[in-house]
Amino acid sequence: MAVVHRAVTSVYVATAFLVVTRNRDFRRLFAAELVVFGSDWFVMIPLLALLPELTGSGVWGGLVLAADTGINALLLPYTGTIADRFDRRKILIIANLAAFVAVLLLFTVRSAETAPLALVAIGAVAIAKAFYSPAASAAMPNVVDPADLAAANTVSGSAWGTMTIVGASLGGIVGAVFGPYASFGVTAVLLLIAAGLTATIRRPMQAPRDAGQQATRTRHALRESFGYLRENPRIRALVTVKIAAGLGNGVLTVFPLIAALHGAGVAGVGLLFAVRGAGALAGPFILGPVLRRRSWLFPGLALSMALYGIGYLGVAVTPWFPLVLGLVFVAHLAGGANWVLSNYALQGEVPDRLRGRVFSTDLMLATLAIAVSQLGATAVVDFVDERFILGGCGLVTLTYALVWRFATRRLSGREPSTVDAD
Repeated sequence: MAVVHRAVTSVYVATAFLVVTRNRDFRRLFAAELVVFGSDWFVMIPLLALLPELTGSGVWGGLVLAADTGINALLLPYTGTIADRFDRRKILIIANLAAFVAVLLLFTVRSAETAPLALVAIGAVAIAKAFYSPAASAAMPNVVDPADLAAANTVSGSAWGTMTIVGASLGGIVGAVFGPYASFGVTAVLLLIAAGLTATIRRPMQAPRDAGQQATRTRHALRESFGYLRENPRIRALVTVKIAAGLGNGVLTVFPLIAALHGAGVAGVGLLFAVRGAGALAGPFILGPVLRRRSWLFPGLALSMALYGIGYLGVAVTPWFPLVLGLVFVAHLAGGANWVLSNYALQGEVPDRLRGRVFSTDLMLATLAIAVSQLGATAVVDFVDERFILGGCGLVTLTYALVWRFATRRLSGREPSTVDAD
């Protein structure tokens, strides 16, 4: 059985990469996403090291992280309507150029007095990302053939994990060797490259819109999307999937403490983040064959959520650091697969005219869950043993998975509604 699964997975991986080589437009969209994700790391890692040096406090670093997550989440309901009403190619390009201008502001952060400008710059970048993310997700089905959508999602889903490994490592190295301002310069160049790649995509990124659809007011557009979710329990279930891993994301707050607990030091922190990215990268490929079997979708989603929780429950009790690394890898393998499985299902089942708004809701819920988890972990990290925080985050995710599976048990065999073309 294991041999058969390995063979199926190998064929699936080969098929996934074939989409990259034969589809020019998808290749450029995927490359642009890689560049955008990489630019995030080139900003955040050196900036989080720079701000304590300038101010003597860790407060500004926390505020920057909160701004990056919170602003993005709050804007997503609105930006999703924009992705459905206007040209998604133009949205992606303008978002990249706006982020480019915002990053330039970081060059003025040179002292404690100018530190607040970092918050302004990251807030502006977060606004740009809020426009970019739903438009990019909604555009995916339009730049690939329907038969290639599953494989394209697997490849696209690996972008975040790839850049967590590559981008975070290179961002840290460039920042350490050449200084934070060199990293900011690299980020600015990367954002211009992403805009250029997107501008060369030939296929339209959405179905044609008539004048009435484009003129729809935002309030009406939001009501329409919420009404669609209310009337479609299957879609409603799919947009609540990513909450599980989000609620467990507070574990990242104690990564440095876990490394110190095991005597692994700074190198151990780097290893924890590296295997986290490696797991997210591998997950879509290892569990990708589930995408081919619709009857496995909901059980597969529940299993991926549960594995994330079980992984971190294991991390909380294991005394051996190599095993900690293995469990973190498994947890984020499951988390990466969870993200791709739910994205693929939504892209295949949500009408194009609503896809941007549904994806913005999906991203908003996931981002808010992450923010809640990280704030909760931060609030107790000085008073509670780090192993209890890890176990608590894992238990919350596992409980969510069990409740979600029970609530959606009757939806597994239900046929999705037909996606319209408009």
